[in-house]
Amino acid sequence: MKNWSLWGVVLSCLLVIVVRCNYFTNNSTNGYNATTYDALGYYMYSPAIYLHKDVKKLEWFPEMDSTYKMSGGLFYQATPLENGNFAFKYFGGVSIMQLPFFATGHVIAKCTDAPEDGFSWPYQYAIIWGAICWFILGMLVLRKVLLRFYSETVTAITLVLIAFATNLVQYVGIDGAQSHAYIFPLYCLVLWWTIRWHETPKKRYALLIGLTIGLATICRPTELIMFFIPLLWGLDNSGNLKSKWILVKANKAHIYLTISGAVIGILPQLIYWKYVTGSWVYDVGSKWTFLNPWWRVLVGFEKGWFIYTPITVFMVIGLFLMKGKPYRKAVMTFSLLNIWVVISWFDWRYGGTYSSRAMVQSYPVFALALAACIERVFIGWRKWLFVAVGAYLCFVNLFQIWQYNETILHYDHMNARYYNAIYLDANPTPLDYSLLDTDEIMPESQHWKMISQRSGQHIRLDANAPITLFRSNRIVYNWLVTKLEVKTTEGIRNGTIHVRCFRKGKLLKERMFRMAVPRAQDRMGMMYENHVQIPNECDSCSVQLESWSKVRFEKLRAKVYGY
Repeated sequence: MKNWSLWGVVLSCLLVIVVRCNYFTNNSTNGYNATTYDALGYYMYSPAIYLHKDVKKLEWFPEMDSTYKMSGGLFYQATPLENGNFAFKYFGGVSIMQLPFFATGHVIAKCTDAPEDGFSWPYQYAIIWGAICWFILGMLVLRKVLLRFYSETVTAITLVLIAFATNLVQYVGIDGAQSHAYIFPLYCLVLWWTIRWHETPKKRYALLIGLTIGLATICRPTELIMFFIPLLWGLDNSGNLKSKWILVKANKAHIYLTISGAVIGILPQLIYWKYVTGSWVYDVGSKWTFLNPWWRVLVGFEKGWFIYTPITVFMVIGLFLMKGKPYRKAVMTFSLLNIWVVISWFDWRYGGTYSSRAMVQSYPVFALALAACIERVFIGWRKWLFVAVGAYLCFVNLFQIWQYNETILHYDHMNARYYNAIYLDANPTPLDYSLLDTDEIMPESQHWKMISQRSGQHIRLDANAPITLFRSNRIVYNWLVTKLEVKTTEGIRNGTIHVRCFRKGKLLKERMFRMAVPRAQDRMGMMYENHVQIPNECDSCSVQLESWSKVRFEKLRAKVYGY
């Protein structure tokens, strides 16, 4: 079919639109609060500059934060300076890309009764739909890039897998106010301008390459490494080095245009720093561990890239299957260096994420490697096997994204045993949830004996007054099983269940189980279950409910069993 690849774009765009339309969170103040946490840091430039006319002191922010609850309780998005000003921790490139949609939101606010403050509902929806608009542009450009080297079929499959089998849809359709959806099209564009310049060297392509790289750099400074793409393009073998040098030498002025474009792209950030800090360059405080990278970013069960989005394994395999492609050295160098940079950041968890969100924006480059892998295996009977595997990985990814947004798949504290328990499971049990905090489950064949029970209503718990569910100074059991049913009026996210084992008053073993398991909410009945193996030398045990802050139980029913 002639337009298979176009249908790949259409399906991908429909996916993010459907996901966006089906993802609702109610916020009584502004409908949908997209500009929170890190997204707030990227977005703050626009309301500060254009509406509140205060980008230094941020005197307007406390009132906005009190109204819309954006910072997460700790205003880490800006750093106080010795001169009395605040400096934004996040770079301003994303805010520049959001400007057309910020303006759209402002027009809508003027035409409605919404507050014209930069954070009411018109601005929120404009920003998240703006991310989808940039994504659509990126996919259209990426299609053109792929069709330069691959068939309609391979291009279509690549586009569909990038959208359906990776975490891209999460960071476009749901968390679109983050930086990733806005940087994604910049990678598509730098690939396209690079191709066009090498086909027909023109000054405008050289300028656009530099401008795109500069803008990407002030979105996230690590994106500066995308300059390896135009630099190494066409050097698929050593014999092409001479021809590339002749091409560059013949268009020497284009080098200066590219550098000028990059400077223009970076200049807004430099001007902001000069205005706020008094210096052209400001250290935002990022740290790197290049000599001791965090490999768990790739293979750890907390949020490993290969674990939760395994289609990325085919991307890496494809890096070694690009022989003869003019982009081979450029894509290989960029991809390996990009992975190294991502896994070397000191905060390897990258906040609450599904898979590794720091890789999302660079998927257009990895798409070329994935397409090389597909082209190699999409022959004979192997293509049907690949279709089956690809379809399965798409299903798993979309199901896990649903789990992630239902908080079944934890945003930060996943582990192998819990992941195995909830894999493709829409309704995990209370015992499954306990695996977030333990690796112990009593064999099913064992028979329990109830040794304690407690129930009550309207019980108040604070940090200094734990509720004891069980205590014994004579232990004759190998296991303790706690089953708990609670309904709280407030504070469930802070409550914990502690099981402690002692010998002669000395603590031998302690297990703490969070009450804030996935799906836990105040005013909703919750069930908990956990198993704890008792050490042989233990002579006393206790099971208690504790908290870092106040918890009020509307209903509490607990049973402790021994074996």
